[in-house]
Amino acid sequence: MRVKDLMKSNVVTVKPDNSVKHAAQIMLTKGISGLPVVDDHDALVGIITEGDLLGRSEIAAASHQSGKGSVEERAAAFVKNHSWKVADVMTRGVIAVEEEASIGRVAALMNDYRVKRLPVTHDGRLVGIVSRVDLLHLIATAEPDDCAPGDTAIRRSILSRLGEMALDDFVKLSVIVSDGVVHLWGNLDSISEREAARVVSEGVHGVAGVAGVVDHTRVSLVKSDDEK
Repeated sequence: MRVKDLMKSNVVTVKPDNSVKHAAQIMLTKGISGLPVVDDHDALVGIITEGDLLGRSEIAAASHQSGKGSVEERAAAFVKNHSWKVADVMTRGVIAVEEEASIGRVAALMNDYRVKRLPVTHDGRLVGIVSRVDLLHLIATAEPDDCAPGDTAIRRSILSRLGEMALDDFVKLSVIVSDGVVHLWGNLDSISEREAARVVSEGVHGVAGVAGVVDHTRVSLVKSDDEK
């Protein structure tokens, strides 16, 4: 799935010359915490969020910071906290994603930059927005992995998925399926790997899917040189 398949294309935006009050009113009315800022050609130039407004003079949150930082930093803070114009308050250098990017790329960017939403662009123009809520919806409506019915098909599917994880220990695991019950045998280096193998096995469904997983694996907790 690509971003364009999940994004919302009807995006509420503001212009750089709009007032901060106007932006705040839109956030309140729409129940959203941030707005992309676009120019007259719909090019993405910034984003204004609730976080950008926390130091505003209207809520008297900036007074205790007035003596902190260099002259340049204090001057910049004054502009951000007192200017009426969105352009002076918005965050520039916005983290955005192209509409052809994968959903995995979106999740990674949100995690790395600790953001709740990402503007979606096409050749620099804003075409949509994707949020954490959209990703949660994708998880909630996802169908389990399917395979053909039968123990042999289940075993083949589990082995394939274990191989895709590119972990050497998983390749060495022995998988036996009997009447839909998966038996895992082998040696693993950590409890996390054991849990991952179980989750992979439980995730295979079909007309006669996995009825249960019996874990016979052994975990060899080898201490590192630092722990010895």
